[in-house]
Amino acid sequence: MSFLSVWMRTLFLAAIAGLLAVSTPVRAADYPTRPIMLVVAFPPGGPSDVLARIVGKKMEELLGAPFVIENRPGAGGNIAAESVARAAPDGYTLLMGNNSILATNESLYKHIKYTPERDFIPITLIGTQANILVVNANVPARSLKELIALAQAQPGKINFASSGYGAAAHLAGELFKSEAKINIVHVPYKGAAPALQDVIAGHDQMMFATAASVIGHIEGGRVRALAVTTLKRTQALPDIPTMDEAGLKGFDASTWHGLVAPAGTPPQVIAILHDAAVKALRDPGVQASLGKLGVDIVGDTPQEFQAYIKSEIPKWTAIVKASGATLDK
Repeated sequence: MSFLSVWMRTLFLAAIAGLLAVSTPVRAADYPTRPIMLVVAFPPGGPSDVLARIVGKKMEELLGAPFVIENRPGAGGNIAAESVARAAPDGYTLLMGNNSILATNESLYKHIKYTPERDFIPITLIGTQANILVVNANVPARSLKELIALAQAQPGKINFASSGYGAAAHLAGELFKSEAKINIVHVPYKGAAPALQDVIAGHDQMMFATAASVIGHIEGGRVRALAVTTLKRTQALPDIPTMDEAGLKGFDASTWHGLVAPAGTPPQVIAILHDAAVKALRDPGVQASLGKLGVDIVGDTPQEFQAYIKSEIPKWTAIVKASGATLDK
């Protein structure tokens, strides 16, 4: 065999070996070896961003690889979700998902380029944030039952504010309207802050607000808290009953956050990420920081998180359809 033939054969074998190396699935022993990008669907400084940075920093310490937070806001989280759905399924691009991205957007938006159950693998449900049903201080209702009775006596006269069509506060109000069989009027705003200010001012009578945003106003007597929307009482306001306890059995309209990866990510990598996330959530410092955000920590298994997402989609699809809400890019 000539020197040229040997040289060409060597080059050929090297090329094949290179291709095989590129196509070989990542092994648990090899992961992670470079920075992990955690995509957040909302701007810096918001609840999702702060939560991602708290959890990501601890996971970075546990895994020994940098966690890079990438903020990609827009279209209710769809821009971020679509980018992660198209990312390589190698464990180096993750999404901080929430109830909008993984449960409601598919029915709210006419044009969406991902399917939550098809395009993502759940890692863990980080935690839930209770929405608090608050009323203006002058509303003559001091319990959920009294508010329902007031709405039944005055159909179409009670307004509920929200941060906008399709937002968690809007859909919580629609669920309340449906479950309590009352006629209350939705008033959308461009953000939660102006909506809450108009409830405080008395222009609207009620709204569902996140615990972190409304605790100070409750303590100051500017609004009255009647119930929380989670099935369990929130640590942020332990004395406030749940909607379930107050009479609407099974009512659950919490805001939730969870880690997901692109479909096709190796099971071994999902297991490593899950282990790191759960250990991070057990850290006292992380728990204290998330507690300040009004987050009730969960840290369940990928299978449990998948089942939770599956149960949330039809529930909110029905509420979206009943409300007539629709959004588009």
